[in-house]
Amino acid sequence: MTKRQEIAQETRRKIYTTACSLIDEKGFANVSVEDITRACGVAKGTFYVYFKRKEEIIFECCKEWFSDVDRKAREHKGTIVEKLAFYFKGFMEGVTCGGVELCRQWVREVINPSDSPGDMCGGKYAYDHKHLTDFLNDAVKDGSLKKSTPVETLVHLFMCELYGMMTCWCMSDTKFDPGKWVGRFAKLQLPNLIAPYVKTHASA
Repeated sequence: MTKRQEIAQETRRKIYTTACSLIDEKGFANVSVEDITRACGVAKGTFYVYFKRKEEIIFECCKEWFSDVDRKAREHKGTIVEKLAFYFKGFMEGVTCGGVELCRQWVREVINPSDSPGDMCGGKYAYDHKHLTDFLNDAVKDGSLKKSTPVETLVHLFMCELYGMMTCWCMSDTKFDPGKWVGRFAKLQLPNLIAPYVKTHASA
């Protein structure tokens, strides 16, 4: 890596960490690009060299949380149903921790992706979809689920549930409790959805 590349990487990281810190302190809606650049001592134009808009850097901040949830769910001791329940709970904790305004932005991009520039179209939705698809495909590979498991269908159902809860949280102005409802889903619906595909010693 050249010195110039090292400086560029350091600048991007500085903007990123400053933004995450400010959002954690003030909330997504109360932090502007100007706030971020002022706090880390760079020109506003420098921000746009590395990030197209504020929402993009927020998504980058949140990726770490959701990647960590995915890793911990895979390492969680228990059945595939328990691992998925752990994932869903952590997912919703990450959503609510980011605040309702950030959640509204994610839902808005899914509902109308044409409002989002380029690679940000449905960014979080595509990211979550891939995580769940990989999760289930790996469960098939390791023998937790049968080879006949309709992974694509199950992922679609799970995404509808998770994003439905996110949308209800936004529409109710946070009166709807997604943490409570994701727990109910994991207890009442998830086992029935997964049961036909759980591989036992006697099944192929």
